[in-house]
Amino acid sequence: MPRPDLVDAHHHIWDLSVRDQDWITGPAMAPIRRNFTLGELEAQARAAGVTATVLVQTIGVPEETPEFLAAAAGGDLVAGVVGWTDLTAPGIADTLAALRELPGGERLVGIRHQVQGEPDPRWLLRPDVLRGLAAVAAAGLAYDLLVLPHQLPAAIEAAELLPDLTLVLDHLAKPPVASGVTQPWADRIRALAARPNTVCKLSGMVTEAAWDSWTADGLRPYADVVLDAFGPGRLMFGSDWPVCRLAATYGEVLEAARTVTDGLSEDERDAVFGATARRVYGL
Repeated sequence: MPRPDLVDAHHHIWDLSVRDQDWITGPAMAPIRRNFTLGELEAQARAAGVTATVLVQTIGVPEETPEFLAAAAGGDLVAGVVGWTDLTAPGIADTLAALRELPGGERLVGIRHQVQGEPDPRWLLRPDVLRGLAAVAAAGLAYDLLVLPHQLPAAIEAAELLPDLTLVLDHLAKPPVASGVTQPWADRIRALAARPNTVCKLSGMVTEAAWDSWTADGLRPYADVVLDAFGPGRLMFGSDWPVCRLAATYGEVLEAARTVTDGLSEDERDAVFGATARRVYGL
């Protein structure tokens, strides 16, 4: 039976007739090169017992966040939106304030940028980026970290420099699950988790594994690292739907997350599958 409160802290939607998602390229990505609506997500989430979700940005354009806020305001499933704005813009504080005045603006809970695509591994430590991150913290918002393992050292430094900013690591920093290798990723994860202002999402693992042959046992070593490093009180479940569909259904992702956390107590599982997300994002 589903727990009384189940939060999906990471999913997306997109409409290719509104704007292209230029990261969805090549034959392997074809299964997700179509529109994915909030209605389609809601049907699967509700069937799984999900009571609230966090809708996360997909592309770095200013128009998307207002659209997501309006979509969230149109129903009661999306409790929070992690949007995008230019961290390097001098007027970022005004932009964040303006977003909160829009329909659904009260559901803005965080900001994200696709740092994984930045060629500079220390992009997060640029002075203009740090100023933007400080503005995010001052606005009372979290910052979602979308980074790769080689970018974790810069994330660790940013967490040290900005103790008032809550940094939420997406997808475990995309470790090489398909290879079975855990180092140096694991050591870097532990160093990041040593900063008390960091949190991690238990999300995105199936698409870092072999899409057609992954198993929960293959995911477990990576889940164990973040469980040990962050603890259940700083770990939150996210489906990464519809990207997860490249490797698994919504239900399969949720079941895998339950399997790799099967050693937790009931209260600890409640944290991972609901309480952490509600506290960190203020849902």
